[in-house]
Amino acid sequence: MDTEAEVARHYTHGALERSILDALARAGKDPDRLTAADLAGVDEFHLGWRASTVALAQDLQLAQGQQVLDIGSGIGGPARYIAEAHGCQVTGIDLTEEFVTVATALTRRCGLADQVSFRQGSGLALPLNDGSFDAATLIHVGMNIERKDLLFREVHRVLKPGGRFGVYDVMHLDEAPLPYPMPWAADAATSFVEPPATYRVLLGESGFAVEQEVNRRDFVLARWQEMRAEAAARGQPPLSLRNLVGPAFEERFANVLRTLQAGSIAPIQMVARAI
Repeated sequence: MDTEAEVARHYTHGALERSILDALARAGKDPDRLTAADLAGVDEFHLGWRASTVALAQDLQLAQGQQVLDIGSGIGGPARYIAEAHGCQVTGIDLTEEFVTVATALTRRCGLADQVSFRQGSGLALPLNDGSFDAATLIHVGMNIERKDLLFREVHRVLKPGGRFGVYDVMHLDEAPLPYPMPWAADAATSFVEPPATYRVLLGESGFAVEQEVNRRDFVLARWQEMRAEAAARGQPPLSLRNLVGPAFEERFANVLRTLQAGSIAPIQMVARAI
């Protein structure tokens, strides 16, 4: 099985939409009258969760009516947030067929189908025209992509001159081996975590000027403590990343959190401009 097929298999749940709808019913939500915020517990599959999406969107200086591409869009959380909060038209691309199907269904339930659409595809061969987008995002996706040089060249191709590219990935800060399973990979075969310097070099070689780099480790750990305190006070929410990941959630998240606390990895945000 090639790497992209294995990555798609890793993320496939099998009954994801039903799991989410059942959890929404337990939370007292009407599945036909949802907002993007109703889904934030399950559709922000990255460290820092909704707060990190908000920060990245703000730093991209998004404006009403802009065309935005979300690469590795998952079940659509960041795409729906960007459309709802910033008035953008958003296209999501993801390898995993189930994610695309569920993202499309949830977006329709949120009343955002006229602003947000999803397609199955690879970031290494984007099925999109040159110069189509004002901005692009890559949120916790690069860890599954070995050829980041090809990815960044493809993003540069589909961006307009001066378009901004927001990267928010887990990056390696030392030489310590990573424990597996991680949220993005069961083992090292589909895990390609690189240091920030590699991203900077490859972005530069692909025609980008890196304008911002922020280590969000402390930000994420603070959000995690807040979530733990809230769960202790109110109990686990009915809708969370456990619905997305399934029984493997506890082990995968414990591994990433322990490695994050040790300082071997960090979630790094970069904003680059196409030149």
